[in-house]
Amino acid sequence: MRILHTSDWHLGQHFMGKTRQTEHQALIDWLLAQVTEHQIDAVLIAGDIFDTGAPPSYARELYSSLIVRLHDLDAHLVILAGNHDSVATLAESKTLLARLGTSVVPGVADHLDDQVLVLRQRDGTPGALVCAIPYIRPREVLQSQAGQSADEKQQNLQDAIHQLYRQTYDQAVQTRAALGKALPIVATGHLAVIGASASESVREIYVGSLKAYPADAFPPADYIALGHIHRPQDCGQPHIRYCGSPIPLSFDEAGQAKQMLLVDLDETGLRQITPLAIPCFQPLASVRGNLADLPGVIAKAAVAGSTETPVWLEVVITADDYLSDLQARVEEICAGLPVEVLRLRRERSQNAASLQTSAKETLDELSPDDVFSQRISTETLEEPLQQQLRTRYQQVLAELTGPDA
Repeated sequence: MRILHTSDWHLGQHFMGKTRQTEHQALIDWLLAQVTEHQIDAVLIAGDIFDTGAPPSYARELYSSLIVRLHDLDAHLVILAGNHDSVATLAESKTLLARLGTSVVPGVADHLDDQVLVLRQRDGTPGALVCAIPYIRPREVLQSQAGQSADEKQQNLQDAIHQLYRQTYDQAVQTRAALGKALPIVATGHLAVIGASASESVREIYVGSLKAYPADAFPPADYIALGHIHRPQDCGQPHIRYCGSPIPLSFDEAGQAKQMLLVDLDETGLRQITPLAIPCFQPLASVRGNLADLPGVIAKAAVAGSTETPVWLEVVITADDYLSDLQARVEEICAGLPVEVLRLRRERSQNAASLQTSAKETLDELSPDDVFSQRISTETLEEPLQQQLRTRYQQVLAELTGPDA
């Protein structure tokens, strides 16, 4: 049995004013080529197929295209909901898509036998069993109890998730016995596992109060296919894997080598895991430095771009100096280069330290004038400009409060 493990597609993502439609279309074309080349029996998407619960129409079209084209290649597709996905959106076409060889798991099922899927090989014979666990919403597995501490809530939720995995695994074992065939068992999950390293595009939504799930609490499945973390990695055990997102979804993912995992299993269990490197369809780069450094680092980043596909760029200025024409200066540096600046920000370590010190005071201890003055003091400004800002502040305050204030 050969499975392609992927996750966190985020179809419909709006990235700083840019659509990812062209990238996702190229990704689907690439995936279909891999299914043909490697004779893949099933594709498993472990959550976050969409970026939002109400995806735009073009994202739905990409979704439908993927399903139909995989059906034409006789590959079984399994789609599990992630925390970005809407249960209702995925559930509405579940029955219809089953006719096209696609199994959609929008939420925790009411019956355990609906949580266990039989994956068939290209010849139609059973090749593996899947404990299909999507993103778990606390209300699906646990009833809230009054008077519990935060630690008690977290422990109860962890126990409930552990029980769900154990019961689903036991159901898979029973199904295997009923089929009378030695089949490997795969489990899935869309959650953070203790020790996993995330990126800034991973929305900090955990399973209720559970921040991370212990890797050793999973059942003894032959392979555990995880989603939610965008950085490819294992969890201290080679068979428990995050495949990562197939395209970079934030600038701190720009340097990551994106991949999908080709998983080979047979009646003895897991045989091999082979990463398949995904091409870069849209170059991203994050550069940092002072104004003297920027021409060199931006020119270096621009090498990955072209007139048709410029590099999407984040520029981080590492100087504390306030420059009112910073945007214009960066645009001048980028002129003629195949780059497009999507985000420009300043990194001010000294100011951050000042703000942290100020944070020791509460707002109750400060007047509005104090807050404004402290904020101004964190900037490196000429005295005339500081005075202009203070004057303008007083004018605005007077307009808001009125003459009787």
